[in-house]
Amino acid sequence: MKITFDEFFSIAGSGILLDIRDEESYLAGHVPGAKNIKSSELLYHASNYLNYSDRYYLYCDVGYISEDLCKRLTMQGYHVFSIIGGYRNYLLSR
Repeated sequence: MKITFDEFFSIAGSGILLDIRDEESYLAGHVPGAKNIKSSELLYHASNYLNYSDRYYLYCDVGYISEDLCKRLTMQGYHVFSIIGGYRNYLLSR
């Protein structure tokens, strides 16, 4: 249920990258190719954005929110993974 950015990039193309931060944070900087969907939208309206056949890789600022959200979405049957350390970890690894 958790994955590093290095692991994600090594399997690029096998899933959808979601930035679950607010729009302002996303516009200030994000991982190239990430789609922005706020965590609250995914939590309360997952079926509007996700399907059961795809894999999703979620990141937030530091990884706590994405980890919690992944637990909840996994219980609903979605294939979701939290990226360890979130966007801050991405910036440090560049």
